[in-house]
Amino acid sequence: MERQLDAYCEHLRSERQVSPHTLSAYRRDLDKVLGWCVKQNIGSWAALDIQRLRSLIARLHAQGQSSRSLARLLSAVRGLYHYLNREGLCDHDPATGLAPPKGERRLPKTLDTDRALQLLEGAVEDDFLARRDQAILELFYSSGLRLSELTGLNLDQLDLADGMVQVLGKGSKTRLLPVGKKAREALEQWLPLRAMTNPADDAVFVSQQGRRLGPRAIQVRVKLAGERELGQNLHPHMLRHSFASHLLESSQDLRAVQELLGHSDIKTTQIYTHLDFQHLAAVYDSAHPRAKRSKGDDS
Repeated sequence: MERQLDAYCEHLRSERQVSPHTLSAYRRDLDKVLGWCVKQNIGSWAALDIQRLRSLIARLHAQGQSSRSLARLLSAVRGLYHYLNREGLCDHDPATGLAPPKGERRLPKTLDTDRALQLLEGAVEDDFLARRDQAILELFYSSGLRLSELTGLNLDQLDLADGMVQVLGKGSKTRLLPVGKKAREALEQWLPLRAMTNPADDAVFVSQQGRRLGPRAIQVRVKLAGERELGQNLHPHMLRHSFASHLLESSQDLRAVQELLGHSDIKTTQIYTHLDFQHLAAVYDSAHPRAKRSKGDDS
């Protein structure tokens, strides 16, 4: 079994040309399956059936393996058996029809409105780093940008006169977002300082040496702001979550929030903004013209 596994991994490396990281992940997952087979006295890949593979998945889940990790393991098994079938070494796939246990989706952490204001309304020093970091924080919270969207932002995507920013999101889809008054003011105070660095390109946010800020640098600056102003851990996605949650609380317009966030599926927006069924039902009852029920009608 190990010899066939070695041959499959060599196939991935030389013919499929997968990355070293992907190859290492597949090998780790398949080694778990191989170890299980040895313990179960399964002497060949052809002898591994769906019942025994299901038992392994259940065992790993009970040991704390995440649903995502188990999905990756099953994907590795399917790839192995596709290869074994093609080579005539096996005629079935024990992973067919198997799915990992559903994991609980953790609700995103947000700042409440008061904490968001506490973060953004403190005194700002009139220097390069302070003005830049304030503009970053304000733009994250004002427009709900993803970290990748903010790091990739160029000057020609900003229209401060009209209060708009165009971002390139997932799937190379562009969307136009409003920029609030406070964020515009912060950007207007930052851009003259940016120009003094003789920037290497058109990046909106640059280092003191004029180089575009990368994701890690922005994460560090946001984290420092959270520690300084709030005494807590803060990351860019928490500001995006807060933007969405606060906007939905005040507008109750789920579709509009979906568009602003750039979500292709409204279910993603529902989870993103902490929606539960009771909240949706309340919005429906208050807004839909045919949802009204007579008083006392509890049926």
